[in-house]
Amino acid sequence: MTGGSSRPVRGTLTHEDVFGYQREAWSRADVAGYDELIDMSEVGRIALDSTDDVRKLAQLSASMDGRSPGSGLAILAPNDFAFALGRMFEIYRGLYDRSTKRVGVFRTMADALAFFRREDGPPAAV
Repeated sequence: MTGGSSRPVRGTLTHEDVFGYQREAWSRADVAGYDELIDMSEVGRIALDSTDDVRKLAQLSASMDGRSPGSGLAILAPNDFAFALGRMFEIYRGLYDRSTKRVGVFRTMADALAFFRREDGPPAAV
């Protein structure tokens, strides 16, 4: 399914931002099954309590996935730290049986958008 949620993130990204967004957006039935793009290109600072927050967010996200696979989450993360956290999230998501959403982390918007057009999985991350 195309369309869905796109959220530009600017300035400082906090624990409250990521967990609040996950709970708010994905508890709504009207967005179930849609693709999602998180644009981290304007994030200047990431202020999570610990990297364990990435695991907890992945677990929460997977628990909120719908039953049918097919939707995707592309994370646009041009800077190294955001990219590394995004990859951690992608790997953790894959560890949970409930996870049905395809996740990819990308350095460019073109690669992130191409992810949604592929049926055989994400293009190679750079």
